Amino acid sequence: MTSWIGAFLLAFPALFSIVNPLGSALIFNDVTADRSQAERHHLATRIALYSAAVLLGSLWLGGYLLAFFGVSLGALRIAGGLVVAVRAWELLMQPQEHETRKADAAASAQDCLDDVAFFPLTMPFTTGPGSIAVAIALSSQRPAEGVGTLSFFGGVSAAALCIAALIWLCYRWSDRVGRILGPSGARVVSRLVAFLLLSVGVQIIVTGVESLVPIMMRVT
Repeated sequence: MTSWIGAFLLAFPALFSIVNPLGSALIFNDVTADRSQAERHHLATRIALYSAAVLLGSLWLGGYLLAFFGVSLGALRIAGGLVVAVRAWELLMQPQEHETRKADAAASAQDCLDDVAFFPLTMPFTTGPGSIAVAIALSSQRPAEGVGTLSFFGGVSAAALCIAALIWLCYRWSDRVGRILGPSGARVVSRLVAFLLLSVGVQIIVTGVESLVPIMMRVT
């Protein structure tokens, strides 16, 4: 994880899996069906910007915030890996329930005339608690110190910005995404990337265990 490419390749599939911009675009298209195209495009832009801020804030600050409360880096990695793995398992085994929760979160925007870009269409619909938890888990993979830390945060930040760009594209052209994929196609993509997310979670757990083994051996 000391290279930005390695950090990007770790973070991008994990964030893509949990955010699922393709599947979310189908729900976005439904809940904004009564709005003009200009309004939908404006909403897509603002949601993408807000999502970038949420993901970047979680990646940059989440791990350090937990460390401030005395959580060791190894323990944070194991706990974060478990969170990622559990979320991935849910996405893999029960994608319909995940889609239902997202639809329920966005439902209040359907008939609301107020500003809905941040709540509920960014939080909790697009980048909700699950996305924040995954981002914090990813931040636990940062090197303990040295130049590699900057490369790591550069890579994961690039991944978050790419996810925000995909959110903008998918939401802006959500009607076309719906025609091309349809609900079944989005579900297939969701399951494929959920398996990648599960692999990322297991890798984070392994890294945490490896970092704790030398400490445990010194204690014993």
